[in-house]
Amino acid sequence: AFYIFPNITSTGLTSVEFAERLLMEERVAAVPGDAFGACGEGYLRCCYATALPKLEEALARMKRFIEKLP
Repeated sequence: AFYIFPNITSTGLTSVEFAERLLMEERVAAVPGDAFGACGEGYLRCCYATALPKLEEALARMKRFIEKLP
């Protein structure tokens, strides 16, 4: 599989908070970075091994989620 590990610290959320809210609010699944150890906190693991239209939809949902944050 192919993964990205974006830094989400600027959102002010923990990796668990971000992943849970992203799933509940936008129906996008990602793995909190802290699942990979303490150094993973502040990051999110996202798999991009899927069709381009699905990736585009997921990115649009992630953008919408981030734009709603204070």
